[in-house]
Parts: sequence; C-alpha cells; structure tokens
Amino acid sequence: MAVVAAPRPLLGAVLLLFVSAAWGSAFPLMKDLIDRLPVEDLLAERYVIAAVTLAVIRPACLRGLSRETWIYGIVLGLMFGVGQVAQAFALHSLPSAVSGFAVGCSVVITPILSLVILKAKMPRRIWVGVALALAGMTVFTLLRGGGEEEFSVVALVATLFAAALYSGHTLLLAHLSKLEVGFHAYALTVIQLFTIGLLCGVFAARDGITLPGNAPDWVIMAHLSVVSCALGFLARAYGQAHVPAVPSQILMSSQPLWVAAIAVIWFHEPVGWSMLVGGCLMAGATLLALPSRTASLGKKRRRRHADLLAIAGLGAQALAGLKIKREGPVKPRGGPMPYIDKSACENVAACPWQTRSLKGGEPSLERLIERATVIVRAKALSKPGCCQSITLVGRCLCAMMAESEQTRTTMSRQWSQHS
Repeated sequence: MAVVAAPRPLLGAVLLLFVSAAWGSAFPLMKDLIDRLPVEDLLAERYVIAAVTLAVIRPACLRGLSRETWIYGIVLGLMFGVGQVAQAFALHSLPSAVSGFAVGCSVVITPILSLVILKAKMPRRIWVGVALALAGMTVFTLLRGGGEEEFSVVALVATLFAAALYSGHTLLLAHLSKLEVGFHAYALTVIQLFTIGLLCGVFAARDGITLPGNAPDWVIMAHLSVVSCALGFLARAYGQAHVPAVPSQILMSSQPLWVAAIAVIWFHEPVGWSMLVGGCLMAGATLLALPSRTASLGKKRRRRHADLLAIAGLGAQALAGLKIKREGPVKPRGGPMPYIDKSACENVAACPWQTRSLKGGEPSLERLIERATVIVRAKALSKPGCCQSITLVGRCLCAMMAESEQTRTTMSRQWSQHS
C-alpha cells in the first residue's frame, strides 16, 4: 500500500515522536535484559520477531512488489543492520554514556550529509534545533556519565560510523518517500526488519543463540520486538513521508528525554539538574523541528502551481498534435484579391469596427456586446452602404446583421401563415 502523496506534517511529527518514545522505552528494558542475554542475540531475536509479527498481520504485503522495492528494502536493512552490529561490537569497549553521545551525533551528521550530498538548504531554525538537540544529548550522556572508565578509540570510531549509517538510512528513507512510483511503507518495513534480523543473527551465531529463560524476559522481549521495533519502524516509515529528513532526525533524537521520563516514573530515579537542563534543550529542539503551518501551505501552493504547469504542458502537446497541416501551399481563388478602401464604409458611426480593423485595433467590449445584441434581435440595421467592402479579416458584421434581419422576417411570415 503506497503512502498518500499529500503531506500531513502534524501527523508525521506525531508518528516520529511515537518512534522516539518507543525507542526510548527500549533502553532501560535492554539494560536490564542484557545482564541475562548477550546483546547480539537480543538484537537478532527482536528484529526477527518484529518482522514475523508484521508479516503475520498482513501476509500479502510482500506480493507483487517491484524489484526496486526489494532492493531499496534490503539496502535500508543493511545500512541499519551494519550500524546495529557496529554499535553492539563497540559497546563492550565503550562506556554507555560515550556510546549514547556518539550515536546521538547522527542529529548533526544528517544535516551535514544532506547539505554535502543532496545540496539541500535548511532554514535557520532547523540549524538551531540541531544545536539544541546536540547540547541536550551532551547533557544527558556525557555530563551524567563523565566519571566512567576509559574507552577505546576504535570503539568510538565504530560507533560514529554506526551513527553515520543511521543518518544515511534517514536520508534514503526520506528520498524514497518522495518517489512518484509509490512508497510502500509497510512492505519496506518488513523487508528491512528481516534483513536486520538475519544480519544480526549471523553476527550472533558465532557463540550460539541464547533465548530468554523465563516469562518476564519474554514479556520484555515482546515489548522490544512489537512496540519498539515493529511499530516503531512502521511509524517511522509513514512519518518520514510527511516530514523532511533533518527535522525527522531531530524529532527522533529526543529519545533521552523519554528515557529520563521512564526512569523517573517506573524506576523512581531522582530528578537532577542534568535531567532538567537536558529536558529543556530537547524540548526546544523538538519545538523548532515541528513543521510550521506556513511552510506546509507554501509547499501545497508550489505543488499546485507545478501541477497546473504540468497540465498546461500536456494540454499544449495535445493541441499541437491536433493541428491540421495542409499538404500544399494555399492557392488563391480566381479573381483579383479584394482591395481595402478606408472610405468604403459610408456610415462609420454605425459600423466603427470597419475602420478600426483596418488600423489594427478592435472595438470596445461595450460596442461589441451592443452590436451582438442587435444581430440577435435583428433591430436598427445600418444603411446598406456600410458594407461596401469586405476586409481580409472576415465578413463585415453589417452583412451578418442584414442576413439575420432577413431570417427574422421570413420566420415571422411563416409563423403568421401557420397561425
């Protein structure tokens, strides 16, 4: 099913905020489950379960897809999957605070890639939103976890590479949503999740796959798979069809805000100054990333203008194809060409267009309406001398008036005889 082309920015923003909340809720749950389950196994299992869940809900979603859709879905899955593997590989040698900050750098990498690769220009408020999001990410990660152990430079580079892949994933998904051939969000999501699950499964199969050992762990796995992965990726695909790539990344980067809220509500973690400052920065970035109503109306007007131009072009091509071309040159009929004499019309006041047509002008609209009314009603005809010459532009209107008067007289006589 293709996404509707008409953009709905508010709906897209709500979906992307849901993505941020769904992914943010996964962090404290994964932190608890990683103590009993290897992170590689956890990633492989959650993505495969998410893909199977969506495939069971709509079994026919993968039927009749074009080759391009399959290729794009696999490429998107490889980009995100390699990022997940690189992030999981570096997590063993990188503090969680540094890892979170490095992954959050995708909010800066996305506009840079968009500017360098796509030559896309963004308004100033979006750049301010990027700066606020990065500042909020710094407060939530580095300033709260600055006392942890040393980290590996290789692990940091791997995590930054994962963040760049996430940014490329966002840009590619935004590009696909604008294609005219149709954007199959549901099918692309299923293909992505299967690709990520298989890739993570290959990485995790080195030491064997470990499954959750009890019912509470399976409940956590169900939330991570269905809510965070399946619904999160699906909402992201539909949301990015209505919001540009960079504002989408800003909205999705508000995950630390949701993580802090969940930690305070469910885990009773005390509220510190870092939460308040980081939360305000993230909230400001989110507000700046929300699409304005004026920009949305401007895009609709530009799209409508482009549609009208396209329709006008098609109409011009169709009319050009209907032109009748003569096989040979136009040959004049027998007899000399009519000679135009400016003084031929005796009653110029009654037939003003005779002289004006010779001068290259046209009578006023009021006079034309008046004469057209006279022709229809066949009243107050001019003198016979008005139409002594015939111009090259066509028959004189006085002759048409005379004909209409004759037709009117004939019809009146016939009506009297039948009466």
